[in-house]
Amino acid sequence: MTVRTWMDEATRLFLGALDRLADDRLDAPTALPGWTRWHLVGHVHGNAEALRRLLSWAATGVENRMYASPEQRADEIEALARRPASELRSLVHASANSLADDMDALPGAAWSNLVVTAQGRTVPAGEIPWMRAREMAVHAVDLGNGVTFADLPDDFNTRLVSEAAARHASRGRAADLAAWLTGRTAEAPTLGPWL
Repeated sequence: MTVRTWMDEATRLFLGALDRLADDRLDAPTALPGWTRWHLVGHVHGNAEALRRLLSWAATGVENRMYASPEQRADEIEALARRPASELRSLVHASANSLADDMDALPGAAWSNLVVTAQGRTVPAGEIPWMRAREMAVHAVDLGNGVTFADLPDDFNTRLVSEAAARHASRGRAADLAAWLTGRTAEAPTLGPWL
């Protein structure tokens, strides 16, 4: 399966789970500290718009960061979480479609142009579909409306686990991860956020 197929499938899973969710259930908390489902949906919309800015950067060569600052990102999510449900649903659907359209329109050579992620990593634009696939898949699970990691393709989960383990290991948790993943301890380490 291609990364773009993963992205499209994860988008379908997220939007489907959202569409099946009654408006009065958007107030429920998620596994993400301090975030309700409203926040999560607002973040997914904002992420699509942020990745569209990176695609614009890749296409034009004019720097266009995902977010002006972490504070701007947080403020945007809070503002979106206060929008009426019908408006927020419409926004998240529209931004997902616009992002897919922008990806389809990006010239082949532009996929190798470098952009900077919200975490400050410099990557080729070719990483953007993976960034979005990861966001949509993990947040489809976070939405808590029937999607689990078992619903995601095995090759996607393999890449996700490898990336998450590598990031935690690079932050000084390699020994704890090694002990747990090799079955030398039954208790999973407390790792905190991975992005």
